[in-house]
Amino acid sequence: MDILVTGGAGFIGSSICLQLKEKYPHYKITAFDNLRRRGSELNLPALQDREVNFIHGDIRNPEDLEAAPAFDLMVEASAEPSVMAGLGNNPSYVINNNLNGSINCFNACLRHQARLVFLSTSRVYPISRIENAAFIEEDTRFAFAAEQQEAGISKTGISESLSLDGARSFYGATKLASELFIQEYAAFFNMKHAITRFGVVAGPGQMGKTDQGVVTLWAARHFWKQPLSYIGYGGRGKQVRDILHIDDLVRLIDRQVHQPDIFHGKVYNAGGGLAFSASLAEMTALCEEITGNKVPIYPESKTRPADLRIYLTDNSRITADTGWRPEKSVNEVMADIFDWISSNELKLKKILNG
Repeated sequence: MDILVTGGAGFIGSSICLQLKEKYPHYKITAFDNLRRRGSELNLPALQDREVNFIHGDIRNPEDLEAAPAFDLMVEASAEPSVMAGLGNNPSYVINNNLNGSINCFNACLRHQARLVFLSTSRVYPISRIENAAFIEEDTRFAFAAEQQEAGISKTGISESLSLDGARSFYGATKLASELFIQEYAAFFNMKHAITRFGVVAGPGQMGKTDQGVVTLWAARHFWKQPLSYIGYGGRGKQVRDILHIDDLVRLIDRQVHQPDIFHGKVYNAGGGLAFSASLAEMTALCEEITGNKVPIYPESKTRPADLRIYLTDNSRITADTGWRPEKSVNEVMADIFDWISSNELKLKKILNG
């Protein structure tokens, strides 16, 4: 099989390339990336060592995609991943990259009669519907209440049945728009595809920042003894996310690559779920336990635009239909990140110790 992975030098994309190539060494795998995200260049030697082809290209330029070799399947993992993108300034970049760029990718699939595996996001769900959900405040976290008025929200998280009516951020809007275009390509061009709305993904190789990659950011700040902030919701660090280990994501992508009939035409949520979730305060305690370091954490009570008090993935549908479920705990995620930072301290320091 010939596979093209867009965003192939990024955290998720490079992990997909490397793990699939290790498992299927006879496959021809090509990583396509513009290297815009700082730190993605650090993944190039590993790609080269595993004999993953690399193309320095930009999905916003159709000519770059036309220069790529023929492929049987595209894993569309490229994106401007920050939910804050475009909220404080011109949103043109996130729209051009995540929507127009994705459409260029879909056209490339048509050109090669290739299947598509599309990585979408939990951020397609409207902010107000999640923020208005009934919740309770526990000692170290917020939690969804057992009784909810909104269909698609439960104590265990957000399901695919939550209404999509409402604002969600420019990032979320571009990914949802791409999903809609995929449906058009499927209906009129018979493009085979799989769509998955992933929540927070974390693990070794992620260049964490405040607005994207917070798990790695938390680990790195504790490793180098740098300060952090609890931003929003009273500044107590009780906001919660479920966390999916990158290895669990790749296991799912592997199945979508090799069992297309199970996933074709369906949209699934996939994340760590309630069992593999943590608040910022809980992540702090875990980092302290692993490193023995305590760092100053400053409270900022003002909540950022487009932030969420709680996001948990309800994996019920994908587990029932396919049997996939997350396997690696938050403790394993954090331990793997710390091992990665420790093993690559010198080259990561300038990027993560900011």
